[in-house]
Amino acid sequence: MALPAHIAERLRLPAIAAPMFLVSGIDMVLAACKAGIIGSFPANNARTLDDLDAWMGQIAATLPGDAPPWAINIMVHRSYARWEEELALVLKHRPPIVITALGSPSAVVEAIHGYGGLVYADVNSLTYAEKAARTGVDGLILVASGAGGHTGPIAGFAFAPAVREMFGGTIVLGGGIGSGRAIRAARMLGADLAYLGTRLIACAESLAVSGYKQMLIEATAEDIVTSAALTGIAANWLRPSLIAAGHDPDGVQAKVEINLGRPEDSAKRWRDVWAAGHGVGAVRAIQPLADIVDDLAVEYAEAAQVG
Repeated sequence: MALPAHIAERLRLPAIAAPMFLVSGIDMVLAACKAGIIGSFPANNARTLDDLDAWMGQIAATLPGDAPPWAINIMVHRSYARWEEELALVLKHRPPIVITALGSPSAVVEAIHGYGGLVYADVNSLTYAEKAARTGVDGLILVASGAGGHTGPIAGFAFAPAVREMFGGTIVLGGGIGSGRAIRAARMLGADLAYLGTRLIACAESLAVSGYKQMLIEATAEDIVTSAALTGIAANWLRPSLIAAGHDPDGVQAKVEINLGRPEDSAKRWRDVWAAGHGVGAVRAIQPLADIVDDLAVEYAEAAQVG
């Protein structure tokens, strides 16, 4: 395993609260870190650069030095209009971990390493994992089949061992991980950390609207629809939200051009159509994030006793 000791020793569970668009904000990041896991948020959840500046400043000022680290997620796709401005604020506030998504991390690795930060690249294929590894990133986040929102085609049971064979850095596995047992399984597969997304959307601290949280509670894995028709990238959506927004869940297969634009452009697409992964069945109530981590910790410990 390759998780730095100064991070591992500060974690209650080997997990990251994944950065989720229109879901993860300041309160969720702070709650995650206080509960003993890595908290994160996507930069584009802050509608303006002034907001982003304030968010990072507040998180850095609030968390004690011995808390788990926090992370910010920035998109590095050429069509995302704000990434260079976001990077400038990252260099100002120096978050311990920067998660790159939807593009090569090569343009940011040197700058983030320059202040001692770690770079984790979000990848959904072996090809992208190999390319990202060559840029000198510290970690790879494997977005496996079953992940909520933008997803990948490879099952985690195959993805993590294959990447571990060729990469010696930190491996984070995401996709259908909604229990302490699944976190333990991710570790057994060779991952250092689990990526928790859907399981945490309905936490009390999330920015998700109440209807979204209730839909998660009522959903099962059979309610997940995979389509690239909304963003140009394959993503997993809640079937009832597609129907409510006027889409035919069985007819949203055509892929559109990727054009991320500015945060307000993405918000229009994601506001009424809600993402979730195959682990949605583990969401049973709206709870404080700390209570969810308590439950996960118990399950994780119990899983260690099996066999």
